[in-house]
Amino acid sequence: MSSRLFQTAIHQMRDAVGRTLGVIDENGIIIACSELTKIGESKQRIREELSYSSDSVVYEGYTYRFINASGKSDSIAFVEGDDSHASRMAELVSIFLGNMKSLYDEKYDKASFIKSIILDNILPSDIYIKSNELHFNNDDRRVVLVIKFRQGTELPPYEMLGSVLTPTDTDYIINISEQDVVIVRELEKDTDLQKIESYARELLEKVQTSHGERALVGISSTVDNLKDLARAYKEARIALEVGKVFDIEKPVMSYENLGIGRLIYQLPTTLCEIFLQEVFKKGSLESLDRETLMTVQSFFENNLNVSETSRKLFVHRNTLVYRLEKIRKLTGLDLREFDHAVTFKVALMVKKYLSNKPTKF
Repeated sequence: MSSRLFQTAIHQMRDAVGRTLGVIDENGIIIACSELTKIGESKQRIREELSYSSDSVVYEGYTYRFINASGKSDSIAFVEGDDSHASRMAELVSIFLGNMKSLYDEKYDKASFIKSIILDNILPSDIYIKSNELHFNNDDRRVVLVIKFRQGTELPPYEMLGSVLTPTDTDYIINISEQDVVIVRELEKDTDLQKIESYARELLEKVQTSHGERALVGISSTVDNLKDLARAYKEARIALEVGKVFDIEKPVMSYENLGIGRLIYQLPTTLCEIFLQEVFKKGSLESLDRETLMTVQSFFENNLNVSETSRKLFVHRNTLVYRLEKIRKLTGLDLREFDHAVTFKVALMVKKYLSNKPTKF
């Protein structure tokens, strides 16, 4: 358990106890104290004295007592005073910190177990055994979110998320790298993708409001078995990568909504290149200017409706028809025909995919 968490607890108890109190770690060093100047002092002798006592030890005006957590007595709590009140306070503090440490250790063990699953560092046969040991409900619905931050943030992304999230017993924040943090979230039965995406957007808003940082979120499909978290993690990573290629302005990307982009992402680049060569005449796609491509995009967005597209673009209908004819002459594809439009749309996505060449996981 980190000294920071011990220090937070000590700070919260300081006024209630009304005396100096603190924690000594397994090396005999004060790691948390209401009197900050004492942090770092060595108290190795106290450990030796307590090892011969089953209760508490009074030494130089302080009462010391082991903190028992998960059957282990590694750390020591101390309270100023050598009277009966100090003894009672030391006992209460040690019990409180012991319970807190036990919960923290259990949470840490569970988070480490989840991390092993998503990174494929545990055998499938061991997942069931370990989940029983840690009292996991193996069949609960869960979703994996990968949050990607920019490089060189002032505060580590893991700490940023920890500061804005409300701790729960069923959600796990896992540090993956300097840029990536994973959240494994347990879902209620009625939770749909819309609610998950809303949660992700609210999370990004909190991070930006509290720390001024922007991030991207990839969301997996939901899984109902712990062993499937590894697949869900890969899906969330794919959502990020495919989203960067095809929806670069979208901060929250869901694997289930990737559509045809997910299919293109899984194709070999050589096959994509052959497809472009077969569909278009050499250089025909590159010969289309920006204005023409924007026209095509608007035409697709308006369901191949010439009148609606010309209205949205503020151009005369004949101007739009002229541009579509220009595309037909260059590529041989008449976008007013559904099959040709589908081919052109897929080709544009394939071209964009090849230009970005995302890293696959």
